[in-house]
Amino acid sequence: MLLDEMVERGLPEETRMMRDVTRKFVNEHVIPFTRQNWQQEWKMTPEDRLPRRILEVADEIGIRTPGVPEEFGGTPIDPKTEVQTFAVISEEISRGDCGLSDKMVQIWKVSVLLRNVAPRHLQEKWFPEVVKDPTFLLAHCLTEPRGASDRWLPYNVPEAAMNTRAVLKGDRWVINGRKQFISNGYDAKLYVVYANTNPKAGILQGTSSFLVPRGTKGFSVMRCNETLGGRFMNNGEMVFEDMELPKDHLLVEGTALSRAGVYFRPGKIIQGSKNLGVAVRAFEETAKYVQNYVQGGRILIKHQATAIRVAEMATKICAVRGLLREASRAVDENSPEAEVLCNMVKLYASEAVLEVCKHAMELHGGNGTMLDFGIEKLYRDASMFLHMDGTVDVTKFKIVKNLFPDTAGKYAGPEA
Repeated sequence: MLLDEMVERGLPEETRMMRDVTRKFVNEHVIPFTRQNWQQEWKMTPEDRLPRRILEVADEIGIRTPGVPEEFGGTPIDPKTEVQTFAVISEEISRGDCGLSDKMVQIWKVSVLLRNVAPRHLQEKWFPEVVKDPTFLLAHCLTEPRGASDRWLPYNVPEAAMNTRAVLKGDRWVINGRKQFISNGYDAKLYVVYANTNPKAGILQGTSSFLVPRGTKGFSVMRCNETLGGRFMNNGEMVFEDMELPKDHLLVEGTALSRAGVYFRPGKIIQGSKNLGVAVRAFEETAKYVQNYVQGGRILIKHQATAIRVAEMATKICAVRGLLREASRAVDENSPEAEVLCNMVKLYASEAVLEVCKHAMELHGGNGTMLDFGIEKLYRDASMFLHMDGTVDVTKFKIVKNLFPDTAGKYAGPEA
C-alpha cells in the first residue's frame, strides 16, 4: 500500500529498524490480544486489564527503555534522531493500542527529564530499578483539580500558581496537595511531582519539581480515573498530606516548568504520533472492509461516497505525518521553530485523527458501533486526544503566543 511506502521515506536506518521491530511486536502480541479480549479494557479492576507478558515482551525487544541512559542499561538511540525514533515507535504501538502507547511513552519522556535534571545519586538509584522490572512505570504529575490546560499557556503570575505546595522544614520537604488526570498515575512506581515553593512569584519562577517514590508516607493514590478511551493506561488521582521528602529529592527549584521543556516538546511529538497510529489502524481496517463488503451489488469501494471518504482519510493521515516529521526534526535539532511546530502537531493531529476515525465508523455502518468489531474503540481512543497535553483551544492560544509574542493576550492577572 502506498501509505506504507510513505512511512519509510526519509527515516534514518536506526529508526526504521526500531519501527520494524515494534510493528512485529504489535502485529504478533498487541493486536491479537485486544481483538480476542475486547472486553478486557472494561474490567473495573485496573490491575487486571493488561497482561504482564505484553510489557515483558516490549522489554525483551528493547522498546520499553529507550530514554534511559545506556550506562544504566537503557536501549541506546542516536541522540541526533531520538525524538524521531520515539515518534515512530509510539505510532506503531498506538496502532495496536493507544493506551499501551501512553503507558510506555511516559517511561521514555520521564526518563529523558530525569537524565537532564535529576542529581546523579537519584539517577544511580532509580534508573537500574526501571530497567530491571518490566512493569516499572513512571508518571509526571502536573495537572490539578483547579488548574489544568490553562497552565499550559502558562500564566506567569502568582494567581496561576500550583495549589500543591512544598515547604522546606529543616532537611525535609513537606508537600500538601492533589493531582489528577495523571498518565500512569494509578500504577506508577516513581513520580515527578510539581509544587509551588514561592507563592509570591509567577508560575515560571515559583514552581519546583520533586522525585517521589510510591509508598512514601503521606502519599496516597486515590483512584483510577475511568476514561472513555485509552483504557489500557491507568490514569490516576493522587493526594499528598504532609508528605515528607528528603531535601535531596528536589529536582529543580523555582524554574521547574521551564526546565521541563525536554519533557514537553517530545511529549507533543509523541502525542501526535499516538494520534497517527490510531488513524493508521482505522484506515487499515476500513480499507480491508470497503474492498470486501458488498452493498447494492458491488463492493463498497466502488461507491463514490465511499471512495470520497477513503481519499479524505488517506490525505489527512499523510498531512499529519508530514507535519509530524517536520516537527520531530526541529526538536531533534533544537531549532527555534520547534515550540510552535510541536503545538501545531498536537492541534492538527488531534482534530484530523478524530475525523479519520469518524469516517471509519460511518463506512463500517452498524458494524462500526459494535463493541466486538473494534472500530468504535478507535473512535473512543481518538476522542481522548482533544484533551491530552492541553485542550485544543489552549493549544491554539499557545500557537498564537509563539507567533506573536509581543501582542498576544496574557489571559490572566491584572490587565496592563
